[in-house]
Amino acid sequence: MRLPEAFQTRMKEMLKEEYSDFEKSLDQPRLYGLRVNTGKISVDEFERIAPFPIEKIPYIPNGFFYEGKIPAAKHPYYYAGLYYLQDPSAMTPASRLRIEPGDKVLDLCAAPGGKTTELGAKLQGKGFLLANDISAKRAKALVKNVELFGIPNVGITVEEPEDLGRRFPEYFDKILVDAPCSGEGMFRKESSMVKAWEQNGPEFYAPLQRHILESAIQALKPGGFLLYSTCTFSPLEDEGTVLHVLEEHPNLHITPMEGYEGFECGHPEWVNSNREELKNCVRIFPHKMQGEGHFLALFQKDGEREVSSSAIPRKKGKKENLNREEKELWESFYQNITMEIPLDQVVSKKGFLFALPEELRDKNSMRYQRSGLFLGEVKKKRFEPSQALAMALKSSQYRGTLSLNVEDERVIRYLKGETIVLTKEEQREIPDNGTRYLLICVDGYPLGWGKDQKGTVKNKYLPGWRMM
Repeated sequence: MRLPEAFQTRMKEMLKEEYSDFEKSLDQPRLYGLRVNTGKISVDEFERIAPFPIEKIPYIPNGFFYEGKIPAAKHPYYYAGLYYLQDPSAMTPASRLRIEPGDKVLDLCAAPGGKTTELGAKLQGKGFLLANDISAKRAKALVKNVELFGIPNVGITVEEPEDLGRRFPEYFDKILVDAPCSGEGMFRKESSMVKAWEQNGPEFYAPLQRHILESAIQALKPGGFLLYSTCTFSPLEDEGTVLHVLEEHPNLHITPMEGYEGFECGHPEWVNSNREELKNCVRIFPHKMQGEGHFLALFQKDGEREVSSSAIPRKKGKKENLNREEKELWESFYQNITMEIPLDQVVSKKGFLFALPEELRDKNSMRYQRSGLFLGEVKKKRFEPSQALAMALKSSQYRGTLSLNVEDERVIRYLKGETIVLTKEEQREIPDNGTRYLLICVDGYPLGWGKDQKGTVKNKYLPGWRMM
């Protein structure tokens, strides 16, 4: 691999006699990983039904290696949101931020959603997750991944970090800042990163990272945790940025994370510091670990931490946002659902219905890509449920489910947008729920909607998600 001369010089100074092993590791094939969506399926159950060979990632509780030649993104279980494809090292930040159901969580640099989906899965539908990215284009991928994972209690915004810090002062229990960086840790995975590094290196990114962290600190609750991560080896962006934050904010300190034998501690000497707590940072090097390069630092803000309620409080006496038709059509459809969606959380935006978290009720001026769970659309005196609602449900939470075996050829036909036909037995077993909408599942895990027309199911799978 061709490496920039300035990069080589610095890495030789950092690693000394280890540099040769490091350089050799960059010529090794990249590794492929998947992370199980524990919001939908347990790790043990996924291991039982895994459709191709997998091997446990020892430092990620729900992570597995798989062979890169396997088309893992083409399997129906991927379309059911049972797993996310991600570099093994990139799974580490979300795994080391200790999320508890009921927490209020901010992912400040969220797209395309690899870390966001893990944070949301850990919440188990309780509390609140705000996922933000300054790029509307990148945020579109974030919306899809969040909806694919079935995360209901979420807001997805396109805001400048300082605006969120101002709108949510000392509000979040946990914050993840997977900061834009020079990408040195991704050289093996994406050779194009070398050219990008030559155009914008550590000196470009370090000020940006510190600016983002200032906003995150403003939004962090006393007693709360902020995990800062990069995919670079640069001390300027890693220990240097952490040191800058500690010097500017005496009420923050670095706390140890769950370790692993291949993790390396931070190096205060690389930034000419004798501050011992920098050793609580974690570095991942490809010649010591099965993964690409990564850096993590877990800050905690001093002060008493108030535990967030696991339930979202409701405002009493708030006027309903739905008109009469919208309310009647939604309630008629909702009678077939056992998932709790309080009516006073359901709002209409020009006929598009959303279950809006309480945290977003007075934040109407924010630039949203998605505010809460998109339920569906009211049009021409009928309600059409959304793909997002299908993915947020469990098969047991809807009256009118068709579950197909993964080997059933109708699964692929459905994912390609084709009509499927019910067997006589299926027609007898599926209850008449008054809507004719069926929740189509693979092995009990929802894929999307279909509409039964006397045994022929009209495909309602979202066109933009269809299998090519």
